[in-house]
Amino acid sequence: MATGHEERRSTGRVGAPVPPRALAKVPFVELTDGRLQGVVSSGSDIERVYVSSIAAGTHAYYCSTNNNRPCGGLNTWAMCKHLQTLVDAAVLQYGAGRVARYLRADVGDGAASAADLIAGLSGQQEKQPAATVFSGFLRHLGYLERPDVAGPVPELDWFPAERAVL
Repeated sequence: MATGHEERRSTGRVGAPVPPRALAKVPFVELTDGRLQGVVSSGSDIERVYVSSIAAGTHAYYCSTNNNRPCGGLNTWAMCKHLQTLVDAAVLQYGAGRVARYLRADVGDGAASAADLIAGLSGQQEKQPAATVFSGFLRHLGYLERPDVAGPVPELDWFPAERAVL
């Protein structure tokens, strides 16, 4: 029974540090809005990027340039190399198990690698607009251009500064 002086605390597991990944190849990857989504650099044109996404549950996938031109390597029965690169980066960033759970992929005993995860996806190509993902990428780039500040940045302040008593 609580005496009124006790605080409720919530703790989370601390995971292993994230290994470095090639930001030049995949500068932006996130699990949000029911999708694995991100921005992947072109292998042939340094000025071109692709916006790629895979939906959780349905595994519908799409890849296009930031101005909505479809990827030439995308087809109805297989993912393009940009989507495969996105999955590789997500597995490095979040771990294969977490990405598989988020996408609700059927990976049997568990995904040990990006290849295992891709094999567990069963979706088909479904056109998605690139604007939402690309604007998120541009917003994150904006944080890199912020001047150094000593105090908190409100949009990056995810946790309260003071302890809350419930």
